[in-house]
Amino acid sequence: MRRAGRRIFALYREAYRGLPREIWRLAVVAFINRSGTMVVPFLTLWLTGPKGFSTAQAGLFLTLFGVGGLVGTYLGGWASDRIAPRRLQIGSLALTGLLFFLLGIAKRPVGIAVSVVAVALVGEAFRPANSVSLARWSPPEVRSRSFGLRRLAVNLGMTFGPAVGGFLALRSYGFLFAVDGATCLLAAAALARLLPDEPKLETGAAGKAGSGNSTSSESVPPDLSPWRDAPFLVFMALLATITLVVFQLFSTLPLTLRDHYGMAENDIGMLLAVNTLLIIAFEMVLIHGVQRFDPLRMVALGALLLGGGFALLPLGSSFAFAALTVAVWTFGEMLTFPLGESVVSTRAGRGNVGSYLGLFATSFGLSFAVAQMLGPWIYQTWGFRTLWYGAGGLGALVAIGLLLLAPRMRQRAAGS
Repeated sequence: MRRAGRRIFALYREAYRGLPREIWRLAVVAFINRSGTMVVPFLTLWLTGPKGFSTAQAGLFLTLFGVGGLVGTYLGGWASDRIAPRRLQIGSLALTGLLFFLLGIAKRPVGIAVSVVAVALVGEAFRPANSVSLARWSPPEVRSRSFGLRRLAVNLGMTFGPAVGGFLALRSYGFLFAVDGATCLLAAAALARLLPDEPKLETGAAGKAGSGNSTSSESVPPDLSPWRDAPFLVFMALLATITLVVFQLFSTLPLTLRDHYGMAENDIGMLLAVNTLLIIAFEMVLIHGVQRFDPLRMVALGALLLGGGFALLPLGSSFAFAALTVAVWTFGEMLTFPLGESVVSTRAGRGNVGSYLGLFATSFGLSFAVAQMLGPWIYQTWGFRTLWYGAGGLGALVAIGLLLLAPRMRQRAAGS
């Protein structure tokens, strides 16, 4: 028993070893910021509850959020190749904090719509800038684990955010906007204090930033636009498709849990904490353990688990069963997104990592916009069973697409 304990301890120690000090500091900032994540997970319930909008109308507001995020992420990536990503992150966090306060006091539909777009546009510019900063501070051989550590910190913070937010929402939704805004401002101050401007990106040997298979993440010439990298664009389209499923987390998943599982806001917040707790406990070890495998195959497996986990939802009705579905799609999430982002950062050349990671983040914004319009429409028109079984089908299709794409991704984009 003692020997098994030592092995487990050694496994976890190895998973975290060798990460630069700056990566840990970026993780601290991510934790502070995400500890206050309360507005977006409950935005649908706020809109359909206190604000009195229908499910379809709430979907339109969330679509506006996605459109704002789409523009913000693209501009954030573009700007990160031209100014210090650290400065861009500080500005994004500080302004987003103020905008959350404004959204919380918005009364009229137009004011809510403008505030939603502004929060998304400014807030989502943070994501590609943060990814570029992380890539620049991280040596190629530990880059996958660096992205994993950042995600771990994000999810550790989100263990508190939605769980506490659920209890606060039972009293007043206004608390959600105040806390979310305050933690954005605190994260901006921490980043300004803890981190200097980034060095230039270290590219190293192709594939070291990936998960062990070098041929799956060949870098491209530094002047190649991601829009001319055909295999990369197909990769982005496939990831955008599976994120259509993931982003139901912010719209139709809470509705399903409320309407068909009979959960209150605090129960929903606790259930979402299962996702973050699993990521905290297992993601770094999982990423470390799959380093020897082709990263695209691992992303394909992740997509299959993501779709499959959500497809289980119509088969149960208890909190325990819902937690099981969360566990399945969470393991898919742990394989799909940190490994996918590492592949993107490694494929980019020295001078265009911001453009590549910006397009990666932009695909999330596009998926969010489509997901918040499409998901509630399917939910209201065809029912929750059609929605979730369809999510399982999408996961399978994306997995097949990634496996078929892998040989093309092993070729240099210059020869595509």
